[in-house]
Amino acid sequence: RVGEMVKQALGMIFLRDEAKLPNLDTKEITVTEVRMSQDLKIAKAYVLPLGGKNAEEIINVLKEYSFLRRKILSKKVDMKFLPKLLFRKDESFEYAEKIENLIKQTNK
Repeated sequence: RVGEMVKQALGMIFLRDEAKLPNLDTKEITVTEVRMSQDLKIAKAYVLPLGGKNAEEIINVLKEYSFLRRKILSKKVDMKFLPKLLFRKDESFEYAEKIENLIKQTNK
């Protein structure tokens, strides 16, 4: 439940472009999943830019400026400990497409 709450808050932060970042339009970033650690002190946010373009560059910028998002997140989420944000590229869509292609090949 906490991961879902953080996911929604991060999504709104990106959508409203509340954390201004240099050379990055956060409206094009989708938060697909947030996984919390057992002690709720670390949140791994899986994100994907629109179209998957420049994903590595965008992830690096998000990592570099994660303190800005964390500061804004502290105002939106009421938790005992505010989690440290770790951003990762979501590769689940690529994996699903790979599996789908393998299934199509075996059916031929």
